Amino acid sequence: MLIRKVEKFLRRHDMPATKFGRLAIGDPRFVLDLRMGRIPRHATELKIEGWMQEFETALISEVPTKETARAA
Repeated sequence: MLIRKVEKFLRRHDMPATKFGRLAIGDPRFVLDLRMGRIPRHATELKIEGWMQEFETALISEVPTKETARAA
């Protein structure tokens, strides 16, 4: 279920639900609506899952490695 993936993401990144909804899909109530039983379309689920993956990929690329830390 999408809500479980989103809740894990929110905890892992300490992100408020409204910020997640605003950034991922432009709807600050998205997560709140999911919690209340909203069932998104398949295309919306794919968009959310893709956004979460891109967010985590971007964070990983920003983490300094030993080599980049020495150069600074």
